[in-house]
Amino acid sequence: MENHEYSVGLDIGTTKIVAIVGRRNTHGKIEVLGVGTAKSLGVHKGIVNNIAQTIQSIQSAISQAENSSGVKISRVTVGIAGKHIRSLQHSDYIMRENPDQYITDDDIEKLKDQVKQLVMLPGEEIIHVLPQEYKVDSQGEIQEPVGMHGTRLEANFHVVVGQMGSIRNIARCVREAGLEMESLTLEPLASSEAVLTKEEKEAGVAIVDIGGGTTDIAIFKDNIIRHTCVIPYGGGIITDDIKEGCSIIEKHAEKLKVNFGSAVPELEKDTTFVTIPGLYGRPDKEISLKTLAQIVNARVEEILEMVNTELKAYGAFEQKKKLIAGIVLTGGGSNLRHLRQLANYTTGFDSRIGFANEYVTNDKSQYLKGPEFATSIGLLMESLRIRDKKSTPEANTDTVAAAAAEKTTSLEVPAEQSSEAVNEQETAQTETNVSRRNKLTIGQKIMESMKKFFEEVE
Repeated sequence: MENHEYSVGLDIGTTKIVAIVGRRNTHGKIEVLGVGTAKSLGVHKGIVNNIAQTIQSIQSAISQAENSSGVKISRVTVGIAGKHIRSLQHSDYIMRENPDQYITDDDIEKLKDQVKQLVMLPGEEIIHVLPQEYKVDSQGEIQEPVGMHGTRLEANFHVVVGQMGSIRNIARCVREAGLEMESLTLEPLASSEAVLTKEEKEAGVAIVDIGGGTTDIAIFKDNIIRHTCVIPYGGGIITDDIKEGCSIIEKHAEKLKVNFGSAVPELEKDTTFVTIPGLYGRPDKEISLKTLAQIVNARVEEILEMVNTELKAYGAFEQKKKLIAGIVLTGGGSNLRHLRQLANYTTGFDSRIGFANEYVTNDKSQYLKGPEFATSIGLLMESLRIRDKKSTPEANTDTVAAAAAEKTTSLEVPAEQSSEAVNEQETAQTETNVSRRNKLTIGQKIMESMKKFFEEVE
């Protein structure tokens, strides 16, 4: 199988690492070719804290995916989360040099590149620049400006920012695992692609992805991303509470949570107990399911209150920003019994569980149905989208051909030329191109006309 026939999503989570290989079938649906999973040993709350162990876990997941799919994996789309992630709103604009020509994707990219030059806090780096609404000259509330005419192109952006060190650590782990990173995507955005419908995004919806170390939130309204954030608590802290509250080891606490945990203590009976085997000849321990539910409930309510705080920060309780479609719960933590009922009560919004295989055609065994696969399938969809975009011919082939010819010319250097010389030549060529564009600006044309006018008067 050729490399271009498939894509790979790699979810580097706190509890597990998942690699999914897939492609589009003849009907445009997603066909999963193989899946690999490995325990995540070097990640804490979405942040890499052990390079060697993370590399080993990535290689294990990739090896499983290669064996099950029969393909050699070389390029992956990777997800990023963690408590270091934050977002902000920003507006910016560009003045187009040739207003007689219609707006193209190049203009959009130029505006995005300008936003990417924003000065962040020390040690921070921009991960995503997501356009929300555009404005062309005096006309606002435009969602797709390509093809329109205008001089001033303006947009509101949702900018996602992360710590440079954390981003570099993820990139290093992927690189040293023998892989090329095709793209780095915020995990709640990836999850939203896998479990949300277009109607929900239009009506207004919040996706709450409860992972092992973090809870990721993304809010959509009118098909536009409005708010993103990462809460540094997930299913792992619930397991820790059970371990401490019941005085048992972590392995038993995790099994208790998965098999018997409930978010609503009132729905559990006082007379129902579960037996935990004692360690090394010690007596067995009996734990009441109601007591277990009370421990779980206290931590889940805390997480949902943080979700509520983020919903209020966006303005979800205002009439114009109301989330008509409510909340979609996904991630491994959403498998907790009665979580949906507690979310309805705590937030006041209707909620549902977002299953991850809604866009997968060949999941007959329902293995990928689990919400814990939402992020990895979303990353696979993002990888497929990137490759589709690269393979789709542009509408204006003459412009593309001219741009390609210009790019080829600027990069043609002798084989023995050093990389420093190549960089200097590219910089010089860029400065030349900028100078050439600047000569054609409207403002300079006006200045030249005024200069000629005063010369004639003198």
